[in-house]
Amino acid sequence: MKNQPVSNISIDSTPAPRVTGIRLFFKRLIQQKVLVMMSVPFLLWLFIFKYVPLWGWTIAFQDFKPARPLFDQEWIGLETFRFMFTDANFHLIMRNTLVMSIINLVLGFVTAITLALLLNELRNVMFKRVVQTISYLPHFISWVVTASIVTTVLSTEGVINEILVGLGIISDPVLWLARGEYFWGILGTTEVWKNVGWNTIIYLAAITTIDPGQYEAAEIDGANRFQRMLHITLPGLKPVIVILLILNIGNILESGFEPQYLLGNGMNAEYSENLDIFVLKYGIGIGDFSLSTAASVFKTVVSFIFLFSANYIAKRLGESRLF
Repeated sequence: MKNQPVSNISIDSTPAPRVTGIRLFFKRLIQQKVLVMMSVPFLLWLFIFKYVPLWGWTIAFQDFKPARPLFDQEWIGLETFRFMFTDANFHLIMRNTLVMSIINLVLGFVTAITLALLLNELRNVMFKRVVQTISYLPHFISWVVTASIVTTVLSTEGVINEILVGLGIISDPVLWLARGEYFWGILGTTEVWKNVGWNTIIYLAAITTIDPGQYEAAEIDGANRFQRMLHITLPGLKPVIVILLILNIGNILESGFEPQYLLGNGMNAEYSENLDIFVLKYGIGIGDFSLSTAASVFKTVVSFIFLFSANYIAKRLGESRLF
């Protein structure tokens, strides 16, 4: 039997079908169908409560009247934003919001990192647990109770005035919450007392991922505790610090609502009112829904810009980033 000529053998030159990105995506969805089904309720909640209400942003571009249907409002374009940006009261609100946010940001990072470093150096495990428990318990106290405690402590008959008068630092009791210039310091101190222990937990968790061999090698080389914290622990915390810093910069206009609302009053309003209280005051108090919505839109857009800018800068510097 003669061999068949090579020229008569048919060769299928059609390339094998490739698994495209879309097919691979759906293949993984099928493989992880249990996880996908578990995420469906969350995605529905996210869509209903976070994305559907974005339609309400149109109020910022309307002369909104609650009695009229949403589709029968008078459109005024950017007029509400022009009024808001030229309003002297809004400039004061922005000053308070930024200052309080920066105070909370700086004090929150410094105190939480410092406490985490100190707790990590404790050798007595029982004492370490007691200190950590005591430090994060105030986080679970509601701001209503916290504000009541702060108001009582800072009253004319409170413990602060008694101590200061007893030491001769002041001659007469001071009503601290009636002096606007003291409000930022009171707020920053209260935020630290309430949240420092809770904020420390994530840094303590990050410290546990650092290789213990580095500490042993540094100790053999003669490094003391402070040098080990400076050259091993802090560099090990750097990725976590950068990620948290990016998230907090994205929330730079979120200076809080409850503490300012509960501790604020007519005598310190010049220092206590922030953007969230501005929205409440003009939206529900005065009924200017267009202005309050415009302020909310402005806050969201600025937070979005700050978040992506901070993430981009971290990327360019070769640091850890969100995406």
